[in-house]
Amino acid sequence: MSWNGPLSASTPRLKGLTVEEARARMLAAVTPLPAESIALAEADGRVLAQPVIAHRDQPPFDASAMDGWAVRRADLAAETTLRIVGESAAGHGYVQPLKAGEAVRIFTGAPIPAGADLVVIQEEAVREGETVRLGPAGQPNHVRPRGGDFHTGETLLAAGVKLDPWRLSLAAAAGQAALSVARRPRIVLLATGEELAQPGDTPGPFQIFESGGVGLAAMIRRWGGEPHRLAATGDDIAAIADAVREVQADLIVTVGGASVGDHDLVKPALETLGLTLAVETINIRPGKPTWFGTLGAKTPGGGRRVLGLPGNPASAFVCAELFLKSLVLAMLGADPAPRLELIALAQSLPANGPREHWARARITPGGVRAFADQDSSLVTVFAQADALLRRAANAPAAGEGELVEILRLERG
Repeated sequence: MSWNGPLSASTPRLKGLTVEEARARMLAAVTPLPAESIALAEADGRVLAQPVIAHRDQPPFDASAMDGWAVRRADLAAETTLRIVGESAAGHGYVQPLKAGEAVRIFTGAPIPAGADLVVIQEEAVREGETVRLGPAGQPNHVRPRGGDFHTGETLLAAGVKLDPWRLSLAAAAGQAALSVARRPRIVLLATGEELAQPGDTPGPFQIFESGGVGLAAMIRRWGGEPHRLAATGDDIAAIADAVREVQADLIVTVGGASVGDHDLVKPALETLGLTLAVETINIRPGKPTWFGTLGAKTPGGGRRVLGLPGNPASAFVCAELFLKSLVLAMLGADPAPRLELIALAQSLPANGPREHWARARITPGGVRAFADQDSSLVTVFAQADALLRRAANAPAAGEGELVEILRLERG
């Protein structure tokens, strides 16, 4: 249900919210999901639930940065001959303290013997049987100090960061065999509309192929969620309600049927399951009908969150980038705020209307350029875009070279 009567000081406004207001209300309804422990090798792309702390120094000893000879700087003169007493290799150190007049053959990564404080590279030394003749000191010492990479107790990776090959390598360097990560949020997708045919099926004369669900599922997977697509339903209240009645999910996302036409039946269908709205419409283009609410106690697992996206692909994808992604990241315990950046316009733009506009755009060497046709049904335009260009409500005309805000899209 929603509030349609006169507003009072205690009645929340549900319609015409700004993007920031809508996002804040959605995020207030979700919390980070429980953590689970998984093997390091399986953790790529997951989000850390607990920080990775160094339990020892890295390297755990002074180590050689080059192949050469470990010596005492005090032994070096204009030209010095030292007695070779052993060698230190990676994994096999020389365990005796180095005495005056002694040298140890050493290799990259090997521990520096006690008493040595200098590595002379092999190009600057001549071996003569059991001795080595060295040139004068003065070059870098070529010693990697203990803890030069990180120290015991140091936080190497903070909770909330997304793991990638480089961060996994850092966790491995700290000796972690398993990591505590946030459980992937289970996101259930339901597309509605009599006009939809599934790719591969034979469409009716007045049908189009359903394309939004494929793109949204891929987005969710990239963001760290676990998408599950339900079979699309027609414009039927009972069928829509039955499709989600028993569904267990961290978030239900409906696509289509979000507006107020005679065939926009998603909200009426979910009202039979106890829907309470927190967002009814957003002052945005495209995507004004986007809504958000909670299914109540009339359903098994009452309290399930529902995000309603428009059926037009561009509208659905824009609002997925602005709202669905933030919800997924919040459930993972990551920073949910979109990462906007400033970039120069490669074209002039007219004044904007009363709704905040997120235009599909392309970044070029000369700046960002919005596509001429922003019709919300065009899948081809979104396939070519690599950014969304933000224009505030009632923004004045902007000239070429003026700085504007963009949200980069994750393109392969």
